[in-house]
Amino acid sequence: MKIYTIAESINIMSKTIGPAMRERVKGPIQKMAEEELAAGANMIDLNLGPARKAGDEMMKWLVETVQEVKSDVRLALDTTNSVAVEAGLKVCNERALVNSISAQPASMDDRLPLVKKYDADFVALTMSEEGIPRDANERAMALATIMAKADELGIDHARYWVDPIVLPVSVDINQVKAYMEFLPMVQDIVPGATNTCGLSNVSNGAPTDELRGILNRAYLLMLYKLGQESAIVDAYDKEMMAICAGKRQADADFMGKLMDGEDVTASTDKEKELFKCYQVLNGNVLYSHSWLDD
Repeated sequence: MKIYTIAESINIMSKTIGPAMRERVKGPIQKMAEEELAAGANMIDLNLGPARKAGDEMMKWLVETVQEVKSDVRLALDTTNSVAVEAGLKVCNERALVNSISAQPASMDDRLPLVKKYDADFVALTMSEEGIPRDANERAMALATIMAKADELGIDHARYWVDPIVLPVSVDINQVKAYMEFLPMVQDIVPGATNTCGLSNVSNGAPTDELRGILNRAYLLMLYKLGQESAIVDAYDKEMMAICAGKRQADADFMGKLMDGEDVTASTDKEKELFKCYQVLNGNVLYSHSWLDD
């Protein structure tokens, strides 16, 4: 197994990177980019958040700063400021990924023309004016809405990175299951598209970073079985990056057997951990912070 990885850590909300971005200090940002690429990241997400004040200047500077580390690095431009998105698109050396475009009319009207103009890829976020989709059907409706608008502009299906929206297992198991139900439908709706997700959302609410990592990795193994191709991940999680690089095939095989309903015995500590995570993420048992001890 292999998963295309988008590194998530260059974020305006970071306590260390955020100040460097605001004050235009290259060193910490370039160090992080170097470390993420060395860890195996295929693309780097540049998250400016709303970037309401001079967002275009910040995005241009940030793209150029990271490209000084590696001139041909692929970048995901992650901000709700469409002017900042275009400023980044203008200076990207490689095809950029616009993160993200939802089925909300303003999002499509502002951003899809930029995707076409700059021959960019884009994250098709399956969210509509009604907000977060409740089930697989609402995800499909949102994606169909985005596709109709993109087709009008002549945007190729290969430019799509469909995000069915990962939500926390600690909040609503039905949303976790809805993602898994919808994922295999993506190719039927948009043939030739890629899929991706903000993987770490599934573990929001878990009490420690260690437990969050365990849940994230188990969920990715489950999603891989269903056809997950890429994910926005923590490139500093060595086990996560090993999974994405195809170095944990035994874990993938074990999870695949569980999902196929095979009668398997968890004989190692790792298999027992994966089994307990599977039980929670599949909705067989209720989530609790002590799920690994139960």
